[in-house]
Amino acid sequence: MLSIIQAAGWPIWPLIACSVLALALVIERFISLKTAKVAPPRLLDEALAVSRTSVPSPDVVKQLEQNSALGEVLASGFRALNADPRCSEVDLRAIMENAGRAVAHRLERYLNALATIASAAPLLGLLGTVIGMIEIFGSQSPAGGATGGNPAQLAHGISVALYNTAFGLMVAIPALIFWRYFRGRVDEYLLTLELASERFVRHLNTLRR
Repeated sequence: MLSIIQAAGWPIWPLIACSVLALALVIERFISLKTAKVAPPRLLDEALAVSRTSVPSPDVVKQLEQNSALGEVLASGFRALNADPRCSEVDLRAIMENAGRAVAHRLERYLNALATIASAAPLLGLLGTVIGMIEIFGSQSPAGGATGGNPAQLAHGISVALYNTAFGLMVAIPALIFWRYFRGRVDEYLLTLELASERFVRHLNTLRR
């Protein structure tokens, strides 16, 4: 591996940095976008059950808020009713929508960075290719004769061009695949949160005094 990096020249170092960053972002998103951390399947039913007759205590609401992203949105509705038992439906929706926006922003964190890496890696590979081509042309004699060329510099220029092109694609393709995967997963979570919030608002309307 070290010999490949040496053959690819200095232009490969930005690509290596991008690959390390992309790997870190993918691991972080896999951890953060677990279903248990975003929208546990039975959490809504449990929240409806504990508030069948009245708004739960602040301690229960705090536990719900710390449970997951969905719990944070549901807890915002409980907090609104605890603060103002006669809170209107419009205000309830506005408060929960604001909580949902904050959650959505957190779910989409680092996706733009991953998309940027997927877009920039081929360009960095192209930059390495151009630099390699410059070295190839620089290895030729001023008169253009083959005997006057520098074979070592010619071989190095070819290595720089080919290795950087290949490595740029090797970084960009997985980054793009994971970005599309996480984008779809976030959209699915946001739909789940929206449907759960709509059902929860209707339930909270029955608790208003």
